[in-house]
Amino acid sequence: MAKTSTSTQGLRAAIERSGYYPALVAEAVEAAVGGEAIRSFLVHQETTFDANEVRRHVTVLVLTDNRFIVSHTDEQAADSTSPTPYATTSTESVKLGRISSVVLSRVVANPEKYVPGTLPREVVLTIGWGAVSRLDLEPAACGDPNCEADHGYTGSSTADDLSLRVSEAGDGPDAVRQTLAFAQSLSEATADVTP
Repeated sequence: MAKTSTSTQGLRAAIERSGYYPALVAEAVEAAVGGEAIRSFLVHQETTFDANEVRRHVTVLVLTDNRFIVSHTDEQAADSTSPTPYATTSTESVKLGRISSVVLSRVVANPEKYVPGTLPREVVLTIGWGAVSRLDLEPAACGDPNCEADHGYTGSSTADDLSLRVSEAGDGPDAVRQTLAFAQSLSEATADVTP
């Protein structure tokens, strides 16, 4: 489920609708937002299957005039460190000027028949601000198929701080629309920031 809007009451209502520890999630997010006005937000809940366990996760993204706030909450089964099930929630506050990339990938069916305005069947929102980078390396080679020399390595570094996948089939068309709207708001906000 994904929700986007621009009010504190709307944010709290979206968190409550997600049904995922709403008091815990709302308290953490509201503390991170503080007194700032909310420009846009997105609440996205995921359910994953891990061996014999079902795990839930909620991500809350909030855009204010100055910051981008990310909150993650996960539930954990009882284990050797805790005799009872528990949840962990974290928030990160990023100044808008630190956001280096907002990537929105769209997956559309039958692209030859695409009509502008048609909803993608899936979107992936990737946001980078330099906290996490992924390094992909592979052996370098030259054009000579008989060459046995060591040419070292080649690769690329990708900012990959947050990646959120939303699909029409799994999350519903409203969730896809809301992710598109949040991505547009965040892109516009980062374009407005002077370095």
